[in-house]
This record gives sequence, C-alpha cells and structure tokens, in this order.
Amino acid sequence: MPKYLDKGRKDPFTEVQLSATTGGLSVATTKLTGIVRGPRSVLALLETQEGIGYILKPGDTLGDGRLMEIGADSVVFAVGPKAGSAAQRVVLRLAAN
Repeated sequence: MPKYLDKGRKDPFTEVQLSATTGGLSVATTKLTGIVRGPRSVLALLETQEGIGYILKPGDTLGDGRLMEIGADSVVFAVGPKAGSAAQRVVLRLAAN
C-alpha cells in the first residue's frame, strides 16, 4: 500500500477532532452569517467559533441539531435532548450591521 505524503497539507486520512471540551459541535455556539434565497431553495450560511463555514438547507444536521426552518432573518434548529430532558428549539438570528 502506498504511503501518503502530506507535503505540508492536512492529512485527509486522520480522524477529525471537534472540540474536546464541549464533546462536539454545538448549534448554540455557531452564528448565522447569511441567508440565500434561490428560485427553488433557501440556504442558511453558518459559521463556527473556529471560522468553519457551513451551508445548510432545512432537514440538514449540524452538530447536535437539525435545521427545521429558515425565516427572513433567522433559522430554527431542533437540538437533540440531553439525558432526561426534551428536545429544545434554538433560534439563531442574523446580526444587524
């Protein structure tokens, strides 16, 4: 089997570690940076604290939540329940510039 030569690049074959302190990506720590409306779809642009961007449509999952709806200036996630509690809604709003 040939050996991968990274040549200074990130090795795509290593396991990605999210955040060791939080146990993974949390919707509550992301920010909504934009909403794109097309003729057939609406997409939400989100960014993590590390600066990693995500493009989501309703039904997509991100970390501990599932995107339920995209409004005019906000998105609504259903966040999975913690042990002994019900699922909760998390609303992220576009920052007013």
